[in-house]
Amino acid sequence: MGRYDGRIVVVTGAARGIGFGTATRFAEEGASVAILDLDESQAAEAAGRLPLTDGATAIGIGCDVSDAASAEAAVERVVSELGGIHVLVNNAGITRDNLLFKMTDDDWDLVMNVHLRGAFLMTRAAQKHFVAQKYGKILNLSSVSALGNRGQANYSAAKMGIQGFTRTLGIELGPFGVNANAIAPGFIATEMTDATAARLGIDIDDFRKMNAEANPVRRVGYPEDIAAAAAFLCSDEASYVTGQTLYVDGGAKLG
Repeated sequence: MGRYDGRIVVVTGAARGIGFGTATRFAEEGASVAILDLDESQAAEAAGRLPLTDGATAIGIGCDVSDAASAEAAVERVVSELGGIHVLVNNAGITRDNLLFKMTDDDWDLVMNVHLRGAFLMTRAAQKHFVAQKYGKILNLSSVSALGNRGQANYSAAKMGIQGFTRTLGIELGPFGVNANAIAPGFIATEMTDATAARLGIDIDDFRKMNAEANPVRRVGYPEDIAAAAAFLCSDEASYVTGQTLYVDGGAKLG
């Protein structure tokens, strides 16, 4: 038996990267999984690649998490098609990096809308089901950039906001059987970080090596590292853990 047999898990921004890695881990442990992404065809394609166990199913749903109606419709579709919802992973995110004096209003608003507004809207839509059934797990993706990072005033602010949001969810929803936690990844090798290397004009392997050398364990992280932490924090084994942010960064911010 898997830890998530009979559970229904929603992961936003899960067509690739950390989101897909996390969805894969939940599927491996027995969950039925809804992959949400902006492009429904990509979400459906990713859902079709999940390693489902006997009796589990997966669906892909197109969703703009920054739009209230879209978020609400996506959650209701999950409940209708999969039969409920037990876990919500707010992973969807974008970057619009620039130094403050070059950052546009749109750069700021887009990042805030996807990360913070998106987590708020998806959580608001899911929590009514969690509260009614007196059970639910919410996991929000923050980042080590929450502690400050050059060229990421928007992203850093959004990711620190996620941590405050998570603590408040823990306070408000704990009495109703709902746990809320966050993970703050360090450097994770994904298409997004590869794109950053390309934008900076740095070879991908060199970029990864540089980031590996910046933490005590001397390697970069992978989506599987985040997925392993997610699988614990959303499990019943972590029922006494709420409102917390776990840094999964190879010790990059130590000292």
